[in-house]
This record gives sequence, C-alpha cells and structure tokens, in this order.
Amino acid sequence: MSGKVTLKDIAREVGLSPTAVSLVLNDRPCKISEESRRRIKEAARRKRYIPNQIARSLVTQHSQTVGLIVPNIESRFFSSLARRLERGCRARGYVLLMTNSDDASDNDAELVRLLANRGVDGLVVVASDERAADGALASVLAQVPAPFVMVDRLIAGVSCDKVAFNNEEGGYLACSHLLEAGHRRIACIVNASSQTGSERLAGYERALAEHGVALDESLVLESDYYVADAYEAAEGLLATDATAVLASSDNIALGLLRLLYERGLRVPRDYSVVGYDNSSADVLFEPALTSVEQNVDELADAALELLFRRVEEGARGELGEYETRVLTPRLVQKRSVRRLGA
Repeated sequence: MSGKVTLKDIAREVGLSPTAVSLVLNDRPCKISEESRRRIKEAARRKRYIPNQIARSLVTQHSQTVGLIVPNIESRFFSSLARRLERGCRARGYVLLMTNSDDASDNDAELVRLLANRGVDGLVVVASDERAADGALASVLAQVPAPFVMVDRLIAGVSCDKVAFNNEEGGYLACSHLLEAGHRRIACIVNASSQTGSERLAGYERALAEHGVALDESLVLESDYYVADAYEAAEGLLATDATAVLASSDNIALGLLRLLYERGLRVPRDYSVVGYDNSSADVLFEPALTSVEQNVDELADAALELLFRRVEEGARGELGEYETRVLTPRLVQKRSVRRLGA
C-alpha cells in the first residue's frame, strides 16, 4: 500500500517547488500562474492529498482546535451544550476537543494545562464548582496563552469573557409559577453549595417573599446535580406537607420522579413539579415537565462569538475589553403543575 501523499510528491509531478505547491494549496498569496494553480489542485485531488494539520500549525501558529471542559458529560444540559459548541466550531473549520472534570475542582486546572499543551486556539471552560475553586484554576488560566471564555458557572476574580443565564431569575420564575397555581407549601431541591444553585435558591426565596409566604427551611432539600443524589434527597420530601416542588435541574427532577413513581405517587396528581434546564423534558418525563429553559443554542452561540472574536483580535495584535453576558431564561409551561382547587 502506498504511503501518504506529500507536498513533494505533488511538486515532483507538476514540476514546481514544494513551496509553490504549499502556497497554492493553503490559498496563500503568491505569483503563480492560473494554469499552474489548476495543475497543482488537480494533482492534489487525483492523489487524494490530505494536508498535514500538525505541520500547517507549526507554520501558521494555529491548530484549528478549541478545547472544552465540562463538569458532567452525563448531564443532558452539558451534553447538549457540547454538541452545539462542536457544530459551531466545525462550521468555522475548527475541531472541538472535549474533556470532562467529573465535577471535581481538582481536575479543572489539570485539564486546562492538558488542552493548552495540545496547542488549542481557544478554551471554553465550565468550572466544576465556582465556590470550591481553590485558586489553582484561576492561576493556570492566567498563564494560558490562548483566549478563553467561562460559560454557565462563573468564577469571580478571573479576567475573561463570560456568559451565563440569570439563575436567580430562573428560580424566581419557577417558584412564582407554582405560587400562582395556588401552592404555598413549595419544596426546593437544590445544590445550594454551588453558585448556580444558591442563585436559583435566592430566586425561589424572592418569589415566596413577594407572595407573602414565609420561608420554611425544612422545605429546602440539598442535592448535587446527579440523579442518585436527588433520589436520596427526595426521601426528605415525603416527610413534609409540600404540594409542589422546584427541582433545580433536570437531573434532580429525574431523581425526584424516580422516587415518586416507585412509591406510587404521580405528577401532578400528588405533587406539582417545575424542573430546570428543559433539556430533556419531552424525552424523559411523563407528563411533560414544566421547566425553566436555558436555551443551549443561545448560550453556545454567545460563547463562540466571544471566543472567536478574541481569536481574531489576537491575530491582529489587538485586545478589547472583556465582556460578561447575562442571558434571560424563560419558563416553558407543560403538564406537570396542577392548579389547587381546580
């Protein structure tokens, strides 16, 4: 079997230098006739020449790759985000290299170093835990030569472009919807130790206060963003007199519904439920779950716009002001909330 076709092979066939062939195939400015250009490209097609991206990156100082760090690829929200980012990168001629931190803050800095050592042109970083960050991530990010954007989970004190949804507003929308349906004993299953969770909890508390409902700490149930953790946390719900639940992520909602259905309880007959993310409601929930939507396409598009703007600025030797974009969530009403008295 013949080996890989090289620039020298094409140059030998058309009788020109490898440099001339490289300039034409990389669409670089050069004083080469149209006839010679045609012959070079025809030879490359006939021989099925595939450019050596590693060699090209040594010349251009661009690898045409973007690195992504997510906390939990099993999360429907983060897998959907990764998919949209990959499509956006591919449309720009870039390859997305995805890594998973397993929600461990110790892994974040290591993964940044790994991707930076691979020569990525930019980074999209979703931190594992904004509050538990011990400074290692911020320190290594400050040394990364490539531009980066923080998405969804934002670490204070890190100078970079950032984009996230308004979590406080999302929690407020979810709780307000349950209050407007007549519920007053509303539980909240939430990862309050995380920044995103604490903001959603703050929105829940604001809605209660605006409706004159006193906060009952016994109705606030702690859970990580994993189905198994939510399943355990939901055990505490059965000991309360709650009629409704705000599940602060779709994974948490999954764990909650699993427990309820195992106990012969149904939504919305026994509990009204509002989820968060709206990333999998139509596929995984029955009945379809009313949920706070964080539009993944909007989030990914904003992140890529900011990142590639930085890449272009870097190529021109410019650097504008960092930008933080706060996106607005919306409530998607379906069939999981029962109006009391109806």
